[in-house]
Amino acid sequence: QVQLAESGGGLVQAGDSLRLSCVASGRTLNVFNMAWFRQVPGEERDFVACIKGNGGSTSYVDSVKGRFTISRDYAKNTVYLQMNNLKPEDTAVYYCAKSRLYDNTCYRAIDAYDYWGQGTQVTVSS
Repeated sequence: QVQLAESGGGLVQAGDSLRLSCVASGRTLNVFNMAWFRQVPGEERDFVACIKGNGGSTSYVDSVKGRFTISRDYAKNTVYLQMNNLKPEDTAVYYCAKSRLYDNTCYRAIDAYDYWGQGTQVTVSS
């Protein structure tokens, strides 16, 4: 069984930075792709970023490119999301997720991921 625990969210002003962490327990996740999604109440959960297990290449939704960076620490079984120059439209609950398969594709669909954390709230004021 895999458990994912996010932390690092909070209330910040536009232009500020936050770093989210996702610590995995239960098994090593180094071979799996890991992703961050975000969700606003009443809306669908949307893909934000993904990092592959094999080599660590990354993929981002266009709206966060150049501002967000996903990374992972294999030794700590942890995935991070560094968020810079935050905007009010980044306000959401952020979730980390583990890919269902270990292949070489960063999927953006929710059903490609089988384990999720509980989420951490990020609120950006203008």
